[in-house]
Amino acid sequence: MDEREFDDFYLASFQRITAQVYAMIGNRDEAQECVQEAFARAWAHRRKLDRAEHPEAWVRTTAYRLAVSRWRRTVRGRRPVDRALGAPTEAAAPSESHVALVAALKRLPEAQRQALVLHHIADLPVHDVAREVGVPEGTIKARLSRGRAALAALLADEEGLSHA
Repeated sequence: MDEREFDDFYLASFQRITAQVYAMIGNRDEAQECVQEAFARAWAHRRKLDRAEHPEAWVRTTAYRLAVSRWRRTVRGRRPVDRALGAPTEAAAPSESHVALVAALKRLPEAQRQALVLHHIADLPVHDVAREVGVPEGTIKARLSRGRAALAALLADEEGLSHA
C-alpha cells in the first residue's frame, strides 16, 4: 500500500471507524484517539495491510483493543488523567435519540454491544463479525438476538421515562 492508497483508505474510513468505536466504548474523544493511534500503527504495517483481506477490520480491531487497554490502565490507576490535552474540539450536539442509544449500548454486556455495533453500525455480515470477534456464527446470532431484545427494552424504558 503506497502513500496515496493509504491516504485514500484513511479518508474513506476514518469517520466510519471512529463512529463504530465510539458506539462500542461510549466516549467520542477516546474513540478518536484510539482510531488515530490505530491508523499510525497501520501506516507502520502498511505492507502487511496490503496483503490483508480487510484492512478496515484490522484498524477497527486495533482501535478497539487500544481503547480496552486504556480503560484497564485507567481503572487500575496506573495512568493519571492526561491534563496535557487541549480543550475538546467543538462538535454539533448529538440528538436525544443518539444519546439514548449510546447510553443504552453502554448498559449492555460488552459481547452483545460489540456484536450489535459491528453488525448494525459497521454493517458487517454475521460471518464477518464472527471472524473479527473470533467466535462461531451461531454465537454472534445469539448475541445479536439477545442484544436487540435488551436494547429494545432499555430504549423503551428510556422512552417511558421521558414521557413521565
